[in-house]
Amino acid sequence: MKAPCETSMWYVLPLVRKALVRALIEEHGHTQSQAARRLGLTSAAVSQYIAGKRGGLELRDRRALKKIKGAAKRVANADDETAVQEEICRLCKRITAMGVAEELARRTHGCSRCL
Repeated sequence: MKAPCETSMWYVLPLVRKALVRALIEEHGHTQSQAARRLGLTSAAVSQYIAGKRGGLELRDRRALKKIKGAAKRVANADDETAVQEEICRLCKRITAMGVAEELARRTHGCSRCL
């Protein structure tokens, strides 16, 4: 049995990063390099999120998507790296509390064995 934080790390964080990358590029006009710098990722990681090689599952929960959209705006306007990291942590916690990690585990394993 995995700890909840481990499940979040494997399922929620990649989805959050993928969604933030897409939002920064598509809605806020960032280049891949700018999105990478803003999120503290490599350009290769951003490229993989865009290509679907990371964060493979799609997030379906409308409430979570709305929270990500708001977070992307705050990340795009953040003054420093600490503010960005705090926003990502806050977002992961909110999405995990909404039960999204459970849904992702069920879709991946067919059950909630990781939780």
